[in-house]
Amino acid sequence: SRLSAHLHFGEISPRQVWHSVNSELHFDSRLARGGEAWLREIGWREFSYHLLAHWPDLPEQPFRPEFSRFPWRSDPEALHRWQHGLTGYPLVDAGMRELWATGWMHNRVRMIVASFLVKHLMIRWQDGEAWFWDTLVDADLANNSAGWQWVAGSGADAAPFFRIFNPIVQGKKFDPDGAYVRRWVPELAGVPTKYLHDPWNAPADVLADADVSIGSDYPAPIVEHSVARERALAAFKSLKG
Repeated sequence: SRLSAHLHFGEISPRQVWHSVNSELHFDSRLARGGEAWLREIGWREFSYHLLAHWPDLPEQPFRPEFSRFPWRSDPEALHRWQHGLTGYPLVDAGMRELWATGWMHNRVRMIVASFLVKHLMIRWQDGEAWFWDTLVDADLANNSAGWQWVAGSGADAAPFFRIFNPIVQGKKFDPDGAYVRRWVPELAGVPTKYLHDPWNAPADVLADADVSIGSDYPAPIVEHSVARERALAAFKSLKG
């Protein structure tokens, strides 16, 4: 809806948009599915404010205290590559470059890039939270901290930690024609759609025709998905042991 910044700065109220959208649902059944999902997001927004009001240390401390023992990694180079869209995963890089250029990302892309930081790279969610706070035009203390804790698995009603987004699958599902990646990762513009979300798997002649050299024109993956997934799951299991 692109209303998040306007809501944050008080230019429009959540009650106003709630009642406006809700009233339209009764007149146009085509809006029902998307409209109801959007209203749930408004509900999550208000829930985040409730959490912050009752747990003011939410931006710094995990809501679930066992996550204070999580074995996060300190890797400034990996953090830098994530921040600047140089992870080697096209959808993640497209999202981070769009964020830097515009101050905005679609909510789905926010979830994917956040999951990549905390679960593929195992870097603290607080580091991602700080970067979003610095770069998002709609940066909001309650929503930012609650959202990052949700992705990390440490928040209230959080996503299960074992739910680890595969950035290749997500790219093929939500950017099937590659328009988003080609816009924000132009060095891959000539790569056929079949290989666009995992260009390192493209045959050498295909990459040559696209004038792309993996590791030179575009970075190789910073970590292999399957390896990162197993590492993250093992770390999560250590909290239970």
